[in-house]
Amino acid sequence: MPRVVTAFKQAYPRVHLVLHQASPDELVRLLLDGEADIGIATEAVADVPDLVSFPYYSWHHTVIAPNDHPLQQVQPLTLEALSDYPLVTYHQGFTGRAQIDRSFAEAGLSPDIVMAALDADVIKTYVELGMGIGIVANMAVDPARDQGITELPGPALFGSQTTRLAIRRGHYLRSYAYRFIELCSSALDEDTVRRALSPAPVHD
Repeated sequence: MPRVVTAFKQAYPRVHLVLHQASPDELVRLLLDGEADIGIATEAVADVPDLVSFPYYSWHHTVIAPNDHPLQQVQPLTLEALSDYPLVTYHQGFTGRAQIDRSFAEAGLSPDIVMAALDADVIKTYVELGMGIGIVANMAVDPARDQGITELPGPALFGSQTTRLAIRRGHYLRSYAYRFIELCSSALDEDTVRRALSPAPVHD
């Protein structure tokens, strides 16, 4: 998103771009009420009939631990090994938390989630302080910046997630909004988005 925002502001320096951080449910309300033009979320938006959503990017959760943690020696990393430690991850309804819970449940495990946060930086801070093992989105880990934690190698234990870009059906978008969407994904040019937003034909 920083790359997209930078490119957009360079192209449209006079357009006032406002970014709102909200829960998926709040984001849906903002879109439906016309208070936001475009929404980006992993949860909720694909299930709302009055919204049109497009795949934006795919990602997965990764496991982080304090440096020199014993789990670094566990290969391959498993859900069973994770369940032996306190965990710090996302709050319910945020950033694929439902899939984390589902993965443990399907394995017959009850993880000890000692803290839930809305933001990956908060999770990383508490992992570095030794509160527990962290489960975060893989793109949230920056080895150059996150010196006090280590991303544990291993399979994607919680599957793949798809973040989606959503717009309310019938919502008028200015040309620069279409350009913002295209900067997010080159596959979503203005014609493609307009066709998706058009009402389906009514047959007698």
